[in-house]
Amino acid sequence: MAYKEILCSREGAVCFLTLNNPAKINALSKQMVGEITGALTSVSTDESVKVVVIKAAGKHFCSGHDLKEMTGSGAKKNKAIFDNCTRMMRLMHEIPQPVITQVQGIATAAGCQLVAWSDLTVAEENARFATPGVKIGLFCSTPGAAIVRAVGRKRALEMLLTGRYFSAQEAKEMGLVNRVVPHDDLDNETGKLAFQIAEASRYVLALGKQGFYAQVDQTDDAAFDCAANTIVRNLSAEDAQIGITAFLEKTEPKWVDR
Repeated sequence: MAYKEILCSREGAVCFLTLNNPAKINALSKQMVGEITGALTSVSTDESVKVVVIKAAGKHFCSGHDLKEMTGSGAKKNKAIFDNCTRMMRLMHEIPQPVITQVQGIATAAGCQLVAWSDLTVAEENARFATPGVKIGLFCSTPGAAIVRAVGRKRALEMLLTGRYFSAQEAKEMGLVNRVVPHDDLDNETGKLAFQIAEASRYVLALGKQGFYAQVDQTDDAAFDCAANTIVRNLSAEDAQIGITAFLEKTEPKWVDR
């Protein structure tokens, strides 16, 4: 498929999706959202892909929605924009592959939502995160839904109500970011994480991700029931038996999908 605002490449079992409109700070235009949705949908059924990395061209990760598309456009068109963005965000959790965001520069508004909703995030030490909509009369409601689930109510509301920029270190401390690395090491460190994850069985990664999100917002009892059902399914898988046998025999497992 030909893309205009993203790039899609492969390295082994890792798929790299690159936001590729740096002149607009990789704003999530209708075009870009549609292309990311299409790419994630395609990757979801590709059994040779174990991990997805979403990164960006240029100095910055993503400035959020393209506000020019929302001026004087009317409620119907605006609803379509956010419905399509929500569909894209949901896909990040629904696809079987873990999704890592790689962040340099700024990640603001819906760009910060991408970070919050991804499974893991690696950021360079000068990266900054914000939901600045409140400053222009547009409260970042949809980013807030993702951010509160990553960092909790108090920190999410501080971001949403002040609109200020949070440093990469602050973002790590509050749980929005997993790793902070020097700028020059960003590609390498993200790749190392992605390829480390890709060493596991694709089936187990997919089942584990699905099971994690199924239980994470449940009550304690429901979460344990859900987790127990997941691990029973996991034990029935061929790769689980291969892995357990290899562990007991002190050998390297050879997954079915490798």
